[in-house]
Amino acid sequence: MAGASTTGASIAEERNPKDDSLTPGRITLERDLIDLLLTRRSVVANQLGEPGPDRNQMDLILSAGIRVPDHGKIGPWRLQVLDKQAQAELGAVLAGEFLAKFPEANEKQVAFERNRPQRAPGFIVVSSRLNRQHKVPEIEQLLSCGAVCTNILNAAVALGFSAQWLTEWPAYNDSVKTALGIPGDQHIIGLIYIGTAAEPPGERVRPERDAVASYLSSLPAAEEPTD
Repeated sequence: MAGASTTGASIAEERNPKDDSLTPGRITLERDLIDLLLTRRSVVANQLGEPGPDRNQMDLILSAGIRVPDHGKIGPWRLQVLDKQAQAELGAVLAGEFLAKFPEANEKQVAFERNRPQRAPGFIVVSSRLNRQHKVPEIEQLLSCGAVCTNILNAAVALGFSAQWLTEWPAYNDSVKTALGIPGDQHIIGLIYIGTAAEPPGERVRPERDAVASYLSSLPAAEEPTD
């Protein structure tokens, strides 16, 4: 996609060295930031091809990813970027686990599972690192993990790429977690695929804003119980 290989440099040039933030007033990449947020679409992983983010662009995506609310400054998340070799190794684990559960699976089905982590050039595993002894509730730590995934998606789009946040069965498989070095009592929050869309995604049906959001001038009265 045009601009994908140069946008990272333009961001670096706009950084304010005094506070490592973007220079005030300069938050526009290929489009206004608000427009990006209003129009961002996921693209299915198998529709994401080359080019993917290079190392500098991936570093920017990861840095943006962890710029999230984090009550207690816990950092309850870990991000792993798998290169082609690591993707292939994980694919072998998936194929083995799938065959163990479905020994009657045909070659095409097993090949699909083996290729699952390799569907896009960029592949990030976001997992939790919850501190269950901390006073901050676990749910707040998990919400921070989800915010990381959302930031990664937005950062990828801001750099000119497309992305998809998935979990699917591998996120809930103990052997997959073991292969990735993720403790059994932690969670895989997202398997995020990044690349260039084969074609622009269409719009999808979304809830009407007024159906889910409201402005309150007073608290809603409790509903009277009905018989």
